[in-house]
Amino acid sequence: MRPREFNHDDVLRIAFDQFWRKGVRGTSLSDIARDAGVQRGSLYNAFGSKEALFLQAYERYSGDYLVALQKALGAGSLRKSLTAFFDLTISNFRSGSPPRGCPTTRGLMELGAAEGEGLDEEARQAFASLVSRITALVQDTLLAGAERGEFSGNPATAALHIVTMTRGLAVLERAFGDEPQLRKIAAHTIDLVLGKKDG
Repeated sequence: MRPREFNHDDVLRIAFDQFWRKGVRGTSLSDIARDAGVQRGSLYNAFGSKEALFLQAYERYSGDYLVALQKALGAGSLRKSLTAFFDLTISNFRSGSPPRGCPTTRGLMELGAAEGEGLDEEARQAFASLVSRITALVQDTLLAGAERGEFSGNPATAALHIVTMTRGLAVLERAFGDEPQLRKIAAHTIDLVLGKKDG
């Protein structure tokens, strides 16, 4: 058996960048092969389909993103942690030139209503899993804040509210591209959850 002629991780990174910029429908294996400097047939042999390649690339992205979020949510006080969380979230979908948006929200828009149309149930589960894991991280951060006396609400409900707001921010970013507006909404959301900052 011939050894693979490419670095698996490099291909996943290159593929995900294309999926993020152009969507799964707008990306071809030929484009990915060209940018990765490999044969299109090699990608088929390694991954089986464009959708399977997307799922592996998205899983890699999810792992990296969760590590970054954990770091942001460990930024100090609860207010600082939530501010860092929103900063990372907004910076993530404002990255690229032009900004690439949120890969999860974009992917959800590409889910097919019927079999054979767009991304399938496996992709939906991957997107839902990441959102659930983000929500759990935020909930843990709120619980820790409550133990320190920084939060008196319901951590589960507040975490859902915060993560739901990030989905709304992703849509507003696509509609208006107004980063100061996004940051203002994020700061207001933190005030709603924690109460206005003194002074």
